[in-house]
Parts: sequence; structure tokens; C-alpha cells
Amino acid sequence: MQTDTHSSQAAPVRGGDNDQNLEATAPGQLRVIKRNGTVVPFDASKIAVAMTKAFLAVEGGTAAASSRVHETVDNLTKQITATFKRRMPSGGTVHIEDIQDQAELVLMRSGEQKVARDYVLYREEHARLRATKHPEDAPVQADPDYPTLQVTHADGSTGPLNMMHIRTIVAEACAGLKDVDDKAILDEAMRNLYDGVSLSDVNTSLVITARTLVEKEPNYSYATARLLLDKLRAEALGFLGVAETATQAEMHEHYANALPVYIRKGVDLELLDPELLNYDLDKLGKALLPERDLQFTYLGLQTLYDRYFIHSNDVRIELPQIFFMRVAMGLAAEEDNREERAIEFYKLLSSFDYMSSTPTLFNAGTLRPQLSSCYLTTVPDNLHGIYGAMQDNAMLSKFAGGLGNDWTPVRSLGAYIKGTNGRSQGVVPFLKVANDTAVAVNQGGKRKGAVCAYLETWHLDIEEFLELRKNTGDDRRRTHDMNTANWVPDLFMKRVFEDKEWTLFSPNDVPDLHDLFGSAFEERYTYYEQQAAAGKIKPHKTVRALDLWRKMLGMLFETGHPWITFKDSCNLRSPQQHAGVVHSSNLCTEITLNTKANEEIAVCNLGSINLAQHIVDGKLDQDKLAKTVKTAIRMLDNVIDINYYSVDTARTSNLRHRPIGLGIMGFQDALYAQHIAYGSPAAVEFADTSMEAISYYAIAESSNLAAERGRYSSFDGSLWSQGILPVDSLEILARERGADYLQVDRTQRLDWDTLRETVKTQGMRNSNVMAIAPTATIANITGVSQSIEPTYQNLYVKSNLSGEFTVVNPSLVRDLKALGLWDSVMVNDLKYYEGSLQKIDRIPADIKQLYATAFEVEPRWIVEAASRRQKWIDQAQSLNLYISGANGKKLDVTYRMAWFQGLKTTYYLRALAATTTEKSTISTGSLNAVSAGGAASGSTAASSSAASEASAPAPVPKACSIDEPDCEACQ
Repeated sequence: MQTDTHSSQAAPVRGGDNDQNLEATAPGQLRVIKRNGTVVPFDASKIAVAMTKAFLAVEGGTAAASSRVHETVDNLTKQITATFKRRMPSGGTVHIEDIQDQAELVLMRSGEQKVARDYVLYREEHARLRATKHPEDAPVQADPDYPTLQVTHADGSTGPLNMMHIRTIVAEACAGLKDVDDKAILDEAMRNLYDGVSLSDVNTSLVITARTLVEKEPNYSYATARLLLDKLRAEALGFLGVAETATQAEMHEHYANALPVYIRKGVDLELLDPELLNYDLDKLGKALLPERDLQFTYLGLQTLYDRYFIHSNDVRIELPQIFFMRVAMGLAAEEDNREERAIEFYKLLSSFDYMSSTPTLFNAGTLRPQLSSCYLTTVPDNLHGIYGAMQDNAMLSKFAGGLGNDWTPVRSLGAYIKGTNGRSQGVVPFLKVANDTAVAVNQGGKRKGAVCAYLETWHLDIEEFLELRKNTGDDRRRTHDMNTANWVPDLFMKRVFEDKEWTLFSPNDVPDLHDLFGSAFEERYTYYEQQAAAGKIKPHKTVRALDLWRKMLGMLFETGHPWITFKDSCNLRSPQQHAGVVHSSNLCTEITLNTKANEEIAVCNLGSINLAQHIVDGKLDQDKLAKTVKTAIRMLDNVIDINYYSVDTARTSNLRHRPIGLGIMGFQDALYAQHIAYGSPAAVEFADTSMEAISYYAIAESSNLAAERGRYSSFDGSLWSQGILPVDSLEILARERGADYLQVDRTQRLDWDTLRETVKTQGMRNSNVMAIAPTATIANITGVSQSIEPTYQNLYVKSNLSGEFTVVNPSLVRDLKALGLWDSVMVNDLKYYEGSLQKIDRIPADIKQLYATAFEVEPRWIVEAASRRQKWIDQAQSLNLYISGANGKKLDVTYRMAWFQGLKTTYYLRALAATTTEKSTISTGSLNAVSAGGAASGSTAASSSAASEASAPAPVPKACSIDEPDCEACQ
């Protein structure tokens, strides 16, 4: 005689706690879902009892048989228990049928075929009997495929689960998606539900089920996002009183009704600007496009939900299209025909063709619209000015701004202090205070405080500055949370190439060097060296330039800092060199604007074009690109007038010069769409032609805005006013640096002569127009590759503040399917080889080249593509460098090449090193299970060992620190 393990219909004995509902269980404990939907603690003794009865029914009850049965059952029960604990080490819920399936399996594997056969027959018979002899124990079958469950609503009431609604939601989620199975999602999700489950947990079960399938089929990411939308709709529409639940199809009606209610409630809750009530809300509501909700990947939608949607008491009151319209309304608030402009802005944002920066998305249309991304300041050499700069940092950071601080004016360690007749402690102790201020204030409670300190390479404290991020030494002279960057003059790079000496000074002894660049700097610096050699300047220090350069590269490799940025190319190519000096870049090294202590804090206002969206039929759609750029420039210019300024000097600078930074993202996806490998001449050419088009259209539109709205006030005297466009400024750099030290392609394709004359005649609305930001989070929202980055890995786990997400390259999957190569074996191979194709023999060579990962692309291709872009950009680009098998020679060659090819700045160094990797598998039922390994710190990216135990889950590598929650660039 056999019995069902953990069954309330077990014969002839019934467990005393089997008929009880779930009670509190310890963390990590396994639980069992019974057939009637109740949940009970996992009890191994019940498995033993059931299997014992199965053995005794076959073998009888003799003493000899009993002894063997006891030992065998004990062993098999331990195997079954170990299986489920291995699958769910942190605890979880398992269905009774899974336990019985496992019991059959271990019986067969142990050679007990007779007992296994009898056990199978017994299960089948009792399944029939439950439906006939014990109808009171059988669930009500309201749906032909799934049991009727009672669900608990938010108010505590219970009722039957509406399976028709669930089927509709899942069907909508899968509609139009190739190779996505709605039944697979439903079957698995329903197996994990039980009587009394909360309604929100029903949605969670659906989302989690679909999410586990992403690594097998990328389209499940879209299905998962659409299932998540069901939760979002219930939360927001319920709060607004529009509807308790809604399908996606019903949103054509609900969106139009919800927008006016949302605006009124947002104003009442003091979350939105009352000015939004003056829009024609009915007109705007009817303009919403619900079908655009279907564009999101799961990562994108979850990111919006967690970090961007406005909330009240932790209830999100926005939905995606309402969110985009709120941002559009905020940006159109001062337009004459603002409804039409709001709709224009909304359509651009919601199409994913362009996306505003995170602060703009956070705050547009709110009571305090701080829409700018970063601020650049210069710190003066006096205590009042230094601590005033600290206060500015705190205020700017509070309202979600990243900071770039120029610390070069502050005198060095040992420098004379006239007011006290003492000696200075140098710049480092103040940097420690700045570091702690960023930690203390953070960014409005929404993301970490983020600041980067810049110091020129001739500063006497430069050697200690290089060591600020080290984990050894005096912790009082370390800044573990602050980014640092070298502001490197061309003269230093020439001394490195020529292997000459370099002299370090305290800035109070050479005060004019800070504001000089090009040949003027070289002349004055050489004079000061002569004065120092004559003993007329103390303190100073002479070092071998090559030794200092090697230390810079060594610290960059060891700690990831300081980044290397180039002072002279930033200044000599600046359109605004008549109005001031660029003393530093910003937090992410793409902004190059003038700053002046106590007078001007530069402000960068950012947004990015999704380049992948502009590849149509395998080529760049110039007409679409021109239209996108035109609207984007207008939106960015509007930011300047609408923006909230927490510091007056920032307002002064922004209104005087009106700089904006239009960038790009999805560059890698655009290459995939054209079947171009990143490491190829064709990719370099595309970087050139695409950036030329964006530069042309952006400059033209800023000039058109000048004709409509007026020039920026400091236009006269600028390079623009002389008809010198960004590509033309290369001649200035070549002349000042020396042509032997600059190698940049000068090819031009568009009608630049006509545009030069237009700019001279009409003027420019904005002093600066272009900059390529990292775009990590907004790229997540739009579902494309970050900025100008090559693919990190083709299969990995992405971590950010919204959690961890398995990411698989959809373009790769598409191409492998076409070749008949995409299957579960390929998934496991990609995990084993950490997202790399290079060692998978059955993949063709051209596919391997096309989908080479970041560390498989030679750095020269990354630098060359960046050089081609840089010639068209009036500011700079956030350029990460990936170097596999990094050593001193590779770093030396790469960074020399970056300077030689005219780059203005570089950003993070990503040097490959071996560490433990994240683990994930779906074959065990775990969802993106992650072990305690992780990416290497500092400049290194995660890599796993080449092999794992046969019984261990296949690894899914985790993205390097650029995708970690603690990395400021990603937020």
C-alpha cells in the first residue's frame, strides 16, 4: 500500500498538521503547497512514511524486509530532501506534485522499479478517486486548466481569482512576441500560487515566472515588462480612482481620463507645479499613446517604477505615458503654443528616439524643477572661499546634481601662509572634507552624492593626489567616495614623449598658470622653471615626466583613479575661450565649460539621442535624425529658463552662456542593426558620419533658435561669431600643440560652408551644444546599449538600484536563431564562457567578430572611433577604455594614443582581471540566483575562473563596476 507524500488524502494515516493553513516558518525553511491550495511546512518524515508504505505493499512486512526497507527509505528520503534544499538554499515553496515526482525519480534511479511502478499506479488511481469519492477535497474548477483559488485583496477581503482576467493579461503580454509562450508562463505561475495568496503576489508570480525565461529568449523581457504593467495600472489607477484594474487594451480610455485626475491630485499633494493645471488637460490626455507602453524591457520599466515615477506614501501615482507627458509639460511650460509643444515633446520622449537626462525626468513639472545634470566649480585659495565652495557643493548635490570641482588654485603642502606666518597642509585635507560632504548630503535622497576633484599635473600635491583612492596609508588623507581626475597640459605630454624633466609648483607661487593654456602656458611655465632653478621659487620639486606618467597609469590601474583629461585640447577647441577658461570637466568627463571662482559655476543640461532608433533599412535615416535633433535642441534650451538654481552663480553662468549637451546612446545597437563589428574600419567610419550629421543639425537648430529667441549674451568674440565651428577648431589645436603631436582625420561631407555663414549671421542660442554622457540609466529605460560603449558581455547579470537583471544580447540571439544555433546548449556555453563567443567552435567567424565583447575589441578601435566623434563635438565624451590583459605598456600606448588623436578627456579604465563571478541558472528553478562573488573593485571588471564543478549552476557573469549600484556614473 502506498500513500501520497504530504497529502491530506494519504491512506491510511493523516498527518495532524496537514489540514492547517500556513503558519509562521523560520527564514530559509521549505514550504509545501497542497492540492487544496493550503501551504504547510516541509516535513521529511511524511515522505518517509509514504515511501515506507509503498515498499511494504510490494515486499511484505517480514523482519528481513523491514530492516532493508528502513535503511533504503531513510537513504532515499535524505536524497529527496537534499535535492530541494540544494535548489532553494534560502528556502521557498514547492508543490506537492514536485515532491512526488522526485520520489518516483529516486525510486527509479535506485533500482526499485517494482515499487516505483506501484507508486505511479497508486498516484493515478488516487487522482481519479479525489475527483469522485472526495469532491469536498477537490478544488472548484472554474477554469478548465487551473484550480479556482481564493485571493486576498488589499483591504483584507477575499474572493475567487479572476482567471479570465489573468489569461487576458498574459495573452496581452505575449501578443506579437516571437517565441514567447503564454501557456508556459501561466502553467508555472499557477503552480506557485495557493489559497489566500494576495492579489499583488499573483502578479509577482507571473512576473517572476516570465523573468526566469529571459536568458533563453530575450523577448520574455518584453513579456515580463507587460506583466509588470498590470501591477502598475492597478496601483496608479486605483490611487487616482479611475479603475481598480485594467487590461492594456482598456488603457486607450483610461489614460485619457487619468491624466487630468493625476495632475489635480499631484498639485493637491504638493508634488506637481500648479501651473500644469492651466494646460488643456483633456487635449493632452487624448494625445497619450498607450501602445507605447509595450516598448519597455523589464529592466527599463522596473527602473522607471523604482526610481522615476512620482509617488505618495510609497504608492506610484504615475504610469509610463503620464510620466512622459508630465516631463513634456514641464519642458513646454514657457512655450507660446504649449499644448502643441508638449505633445511634440511627449511624442519624442515616448518614442524612445530621444531621452532627457535623469534630473530632468525626475523633476520636470514639479515644484522644484532642478533639471540640470552636473555643475562645475573652481575653488579659490582662501578659507572663506574653500568652505563657500563646500556649501555650494552641498546645495547643488541636494537637488540631484553631480559635481566637478577644480582644486588647482589651492596652495600645496608646505606652502607659505602670509596671514599666519605658517605652512599650509595642502589641498588633500580639504578634499577629504569635500568627500565627506558628498556622502553626507547625497543627491536629494534619490541617489549617492557624486563629485570629482580635478588637479593640474604641475601642482606640488599631485603625487599625493594620485593616491587618494588607495586602500592603504593614512585614511585621513584618503577620499574613498570621491572621483579624481588629472587635468593634464600638453607640455607635460610632450615631456613624456621626449623623456624630459617636469617641475611641480605650489599655485600661490605661479598663480597665472591656472588660467593659461597652449603656447602661452608653455612660455610662462618654462619661465617659472628657470626661476625655480635659480632658487627664486620655493617650494618646488623636479621629477622625471615619464616617472610621474607611469605613476599616473599605475594608480589608474590600481584604483581606477585619477582619470586622465587634457587641459589644452579642452581650452583650445572651446568656442568660449574669449569669455574664460575651462578649468576642469564634470563628474563624467564630458562637459568642458568655463568656471571662475566666486563668479561662475558652469551648468550642464543634458539629453541623448537613441542612435539605434535612427537606423532604418540598415542605414542612418538622416531625415528622421534631423527632426529628432531639432526638437531635442529646443527641449534642452527650455531647460535653462525653467531650471531651479540653488546657487546664484550657477544661474548667472547658465543664463549668460546657455550651454547644452546633446549626446547619443545605443551606438553599439546601431552597429548591430547595420551588421558592423565595433572593432572595424566600418564602425570608425559610422562613428564619424553619424556624429557629423548630429553636429550639423544641432548647430543649425541652435542658430535657428537664435534667430527666433535671440543669441546667448556672450556670443560676440566666440569662435562661433568668427565662423569657426568645432571641426575647424582642430586647426587651432594643431597650431598650438604642433602638428607632429596631433593625428586626426579631417574629412567633411556636409555643406559646412553654408552653415558657417548662417552661424556668423544668425548667431547661436547656445554657447555649447554637444556632449556625450554615460547615459547608463536612461539607456536602461530605452532598452539600448549605454552611450558609445561596446557590448560588455552577451549574457550577464546587470546590477543597479532596481535589483539584478539577466541581460542577453537580442541581436546575437536573432542571428544565432537564423543559423539554427540558438538552444539551451548555447545558453549554457555563453554562461560558461562569460558571454563570449570566441571559444565556441560552432559559431562562424563573422558572428564572433560582430559580437566581440568590450574586452575583445582592441582599444585602438575605441580610441579611433572616439577621435572621429571628437572632431565634431564642441565639448567632450564620456569614454571608457577597455583593456584586456592590461599591463604598463598597453596602458602607456593607449593613453598616449588618446592624447595624440585629439581626445579631450577619458573616463574609467576597465582592465580585465580574474575574480569570482555571479552564478545564475534556470534549470534549478532559481531566479537569477547570485552568489557572493562580484565584480572586482577599482578599475577591474568581473571575470570568472575557466571551469566550475559539474554539479554547480552555470555562471552568468555580472557586469563590471560601471553597472553597480555604487557607481555614480550609472545613476
